[in-house]
Amino acid sequence: MNDPIPVSSALDEETARAEVYGLLAALYYAPPSAELMAHLRVAVTEAPAAGGFLEEPWRELVAAARAQDDASVVSEYDDLFGGVGKPEVALFGSFYLSGFLNEKPLAQLRGDLAALGLARDERMPETEDHIAYLCEVMRFLIAGDDVAVSNLSQQQKFFSAHLQPWVNDLTDTIAAHPKARFYAALAGFTRAFVSVETQGFDLLA
Repeated sequence: MNDPIPVSSALDEETARAEVYGLLAALYYAPPSAELMAHLRVAVTEAPAAGGFLEEPWRELVAAARAQDDASVVSEYDDLFGGVGKPEVALFGSFYLSGFLNEKPLAQLRGDLAALGLARDERMPETEDHIAYLCEVMRFLIAGDDVAVSNLSQQQKFFSAHLQPWVNDLTDTIAAHPKARFYAALAGFTRAFVSVETQGFDLLA
């Protein structure tokens, strides 16, 4: 995953949405780089996308980045999502949708990805239902050049099938974990962003 530059309120709405998905993908995929943390600490604390609803959770995320050093955030990521064997917090949709990894929801996801002409990079060890991978797909569906694939209809369909049903369960699990500090703030921002996305897509129905 590439480290995106945290979004600015000056960006247009669609670019801002794509950048938020990219930021979420980077923060959930691996411990954040020093460069990404440095960007977060100096980010503007106005709403990163249209609508003031995101302003407070974004401010809390930036404040959490400023309150902790790089090493403590890396350690927190490892405590929550890493380690040998079963992690404290699972980042895979199948776990929340079926109670197990690599179950039917993953097969359905792979079918939908194939229909979009997408496939997992073989260098990526995680399965496609990892939250970071799904956020990357959403960024592609927003910012991609092929309008037959990257359009609002495809975004709504993918989001409704593969993110909306379980992301709030993930964010609740993170927020409730006693070791979560920076990632509790990230969970709060994620939940708020997903709520805004849900409302936006509901208007299209």
